[in-house]
Amino acid sequence: MSKKMVPVETSARHVHVSREDLDILYGEGHELIPIKNLSQPGQYACMERLRVEGPKGKLPAVSILGPVRGKTQVEVSLTDARNIGARAPVRESGDIEGSCGCTLIGPKGSVTLEEGVIAAKRHVHITPKQAEEWNLQDRQVVCLKYENPERTIIYDDVIVRVNISFALALHIDTDEANAGAVQPGAFAEILE
Repeated sequence: MSKKMVPVETSARHVHVSREDLDILYGEGHELIPIKNLSQPGQYACMERLRVEGPKGKLPAVSILGPVRGKTQVEVSLTDARNIGARAPVRESGDIEGSCGCTLIGPKGSVTLEEGVIAAKRHVHITPKQAEEWNLQDRQVVCLKYENPERTIIYDDVIVRVNISFALALHIDTDEANAGAVQPGAFAEILE
């Protein structure tokens, strides 16, 4: 049986904004300006940046990812969270209920979030066709192994997310990428 190899992508700190919050931060009716398409279809990095402030520190110039979402969410590494004094739970994107808050500062205003700061749980994006070929199910938990000459690492407790609009990729945060000395263009193997 051939190996199940998945491209590894590092997801740096970023913000997903709601329409309402974008209007406050950048001005009424402001439209996000895409500067780079991301690997997931329809997702893009924007020219706009925000300052993220917590009780003990701040992260300057944090990227906004588009398009706008229903609720504003800040995704950081656990190191970032500690640096700003936030207790960010490890959660799947969108699962912000009961998470900690922060203040977002843009050029036109600021928004204080009561909740919305998380460290994103590592996950694999995959299409239904590929998932079927590899006998994987949506919401299944898997392990992936990344090997390199400097340091081999196993990413355990990885959620499989199956959707027709996805492109195959393992998403990890900067702490996880640094721990494994992950290089651009890396692949990890889904273990049996």
